[in-house]
Order: sequence, then structure tokens, then C-alpha cells
Amino acid sequence: MTSELTLLALRFGFLAVLWLFVFAIVFALRSDLFGQRARKLPADQQAGQANQAAAAPPAPAAPRAPAPAAPSGSGGDTAATRLVITKGAKAGLEMPLADGPLTIGRSQESNLVIRDDYTSTHHARLMLWNGRWVIQDLDSTNGTFLAGERVTVPTPVPVGSTVTIGQTSFELRR
Repeated sequence: MTSELTLLALRFGFLAVLWLFVFAIVFALRSDLFGQRARKLPADQQAGQANQAAAAPPAPAAPRAPAPAAPSGSGGDTAATRLVITKGAKAGLEMPLADGPLTIGRSQESNLVIRDDYTSTHHARLMLWNGRWVIQDLDSTNGTFLAGERVTVPTPVPVGSTVTIGQTSFELRR
């Protein structure tokens, strides 16, 4: 009698462990495909974080290779005003660039959604810093490339240089 009861308990225990394993796999796949849900902060915390970010923004490091010189008379300090996708599924798409950061990735929360197997959920961020656009890789799996070189630190993007994320390439233009 006790051996039958023990066997029944072991069967239910094994079944419970199997279901926990299945739920863990489904949760991991869902978070990889759709990203983590971002929590909204109360308005007072958002204002505090915005003040902290404005007070001490991170300084981008200089690029490894010198940026190409701007043609004379073109106003080299003028920031790009649009992003043009030159290669990939969305080739030909033009986006106006606002003053705020532009997030790039597979997530629906991104400003520029790129759906391919080589793009991470939150892949990169393009931001305006001291009048120049800077690209920052967000620890993506396959990397972000500027003019063929992998970006490891926030790097200024010269107008007309090619940025490659996954199978998509784009340029910043005036």
C-alpha cells in the first residue's frame, strides 16, 4: 500500500517538474521574441531621471578611424536631418530625425523596427550629442557596424557613412 502511494506521489512530482520545465521554455522564447515588458515609472520618478540624465550625460568616445572631412562650404557641424535605408527589407525608406534618441531593433517598442534573424530585440540607439549623431550598440549579439567596423563604444556617425545592423544598412543625410 505504501509503495503504491509513493509511486503515485513520484508520478505527480515528475509531472509537475515537466510542466515547470515547459513553462520556463515558453517564457524564455516569449521574452526573446517579443522583449521584456517595460514598466512605466510614476511621473515624479520620470522627472527625476530626466534631470539626472540632463545633468550628467555620458561622453561618447572618439571613433577609431578619423571621420571623413566635410566638403568645404557644407557646414561640417550641421547634423543630419534624415535616415535613409539603403539595403535590406525596408530599402528606400526615409525617416526624419528628431532631437530625441532613435532606438533600433526587433522589438515593437523600437522607433525603427528591423525584422531579421541577425537583429537583436534592442539592438542599437542613435542619439544626437553636441550637434552630432552618435550610434551606440546595446550589447547586441551580432553587432553594429559603422563603415565596416564594429561599434563597441558610442561613436559619431558622419553624414553619408553606412551603418549596418543585421542585414539592413542605412545612412544619415542632410
